[in-house]
Amino acid sequence: MARVLVTEKIAQSGLDLLAHAGHEVDVQEGLSPEQLVQAIVGAHALIIRSSTQVTAGVLEAGSSLQVVGRAGVGLDNVDVTAATKRGVMVVNAPTSNILSVAEQAMALLLAQARNIPQAHSALVAGRWERSKWEGVELHGKVLGVVGLGRAGSLVAQRALAFGMELIGFDPFVSPERAKAMGVRLVSLEELVGEADFVSIHTPKTPETVGLFGTDLLAKAKPGIRIINTARGGIVDEEALATAIRDGIVAGAGLDVFATEPCTESPLFELPQVVVSPHLGASTEEAQDKAGVTVAEQVLLSLAGDFVPYAVNVAAGDVSDVVRPFMPLAEQLGRFFACLHDGLPDELEIECQGELAGVSTGILTLSALKGFFGGSTEEPVSYVNAPQLAEQRGLNVRETSTATSHDYKSLITLRSGTHSVAGTLSTAGLRTEPRVVLVDDHVVELAPSTHMLVVRNDDRPGMIGIVGSALGAAGISISSMAVGPSPTTSTALMVISTTSSAPDLVVDQLRGDDGILDIHRVTL
Repeated sequence: MARVLVTEKIAQSGLDLLAHAGHEVDVQEGLSPEQLVQAIVGAHALIIRSSTQVTAGVLEAGSSLQVVGRAGVGLDNVDVTAATKRGVMVVNAPTSNILSVAEQAMALLLAQARNIPQAHSALVAGRWERSKWEGVELHGKVLGVVGLGRAGSLVAQRALAFGMELIGFDPFVSPERAKAMGVRLVSLEELVGEADFVSIHTPKTPETVGLFGTDLLAKAKPGIRIINTARGGIVDEEALATAIRDGIVAGAGLDVFATEPCTESPLFELPQVVVSPHLGASTEEAQDKAGVTVAEQVLLSLAGDFVPYAVNVAAGDVSDVVRPFMPLAEQLGRFFACLHDGLPDELEIECQGELAGVSTGILTLSALKGFFGGSTEEPVSYVNAPQLAEQRGLNVRETSTATSHDYKSLITLRSGTHSVAGTLSTAGLRTEPRVVLVDDHVVELAPSTHMLVVRNDDRPGMIGIVGSALGAAGISISSMAVGPSPTTSTALMVISTTSSAPDLVVDQLRGDDGILDIHRVTL
């Protein structure tokens, strides 16, 4: 029998599952951080929602802890890295609220089309405004779905039943997969130019923050209506308010905001806008599913069984040779994704040298986790990463060879168009990751949060062009590696910068004579 500490309200059905399995269910809601450190002592499992902060200190105090379960999706309040180092499994309930979020998107879509909240407010205030709140039908209208993960695909399915025409933007979904959903893939600019309604279901990443801003909205079809149930900040609220006032956007339905709780916004003053206080997951069913799902995951973990929704791996399950390479493989996966404008046909993951002599399946999972980590609204784990690859039509191949001429061990990710390779470099007692090959150009530098990969003509002055453009934008270069091509008269610059290069700088460089290609990499 294990002691399961529950610090926030979850569905009774989930608590009953744990109790019926013979475990002690210790419910202590509303604990202060200091009380939590005391209560965690002797607990084998901890179940939380979004308020409890599971810090490194809490994990250290819980020396008996085997698993932390989050009854929901997000894990911002859990130090997953510290948990992994201590061998504590972290699990969540990633699918518990997907249906509720999709239905919330449809509710806002219908409310926006028929002005239901506005008409209700007028009528209960004593005003019969039948002609003022004339709406539009969904039938025959074009719905643009941004992000075709679980929630996005459910919205597409429901919109199809309303007779809507579906277009979509998701660089990591194959045309075949989209076609099976009844969706025609287009670019983001084409989507806003064609759509009557847009429903956003993309994750919040450095690339998607402010995605629906002034520039994109200026390209929108006049009269477009925008629905966001994904994450606040993807839509620039000031820019959206201006676009509505200017008549470009006919209206919006928002469930999420850049800052929450949100009680003031320029959008609240506009009668064309329908808002709700982040109610996407606020249904009885979603809450019940979250409680039951997390209880099931905790039970599996305590029993030592396979745990489908584990978001990390216990360190003891990985070879000592392989374990240090896991973060590198994940970084290479993210780097590799940034080199591609969409989903490549295949991903080959090759392990060379010492790594070839041990089981490296976890490195493939790490690479896939990094590859999909910035391209889907759902959490990506070592478990669901292969499923995402299969769903999106990415063919994954693993190869290995004991020969590595220049490095003790080397991990290479390759598609038909791009490649990236990395290794671990030892300096004294320190072991540091290094990117050593990009698109067959030999380079060597440490991966960093903000990077640029520039392919250019191999001639004098090219480094100066790039450096001047970055300097003029106030972007400092922290490190750089330059590698000539072994077969052509081109060279490659891989540049680490102190902050992300703005779109304006990237577009400027892309248009400069001698710059053949440029990719922004965010790790």
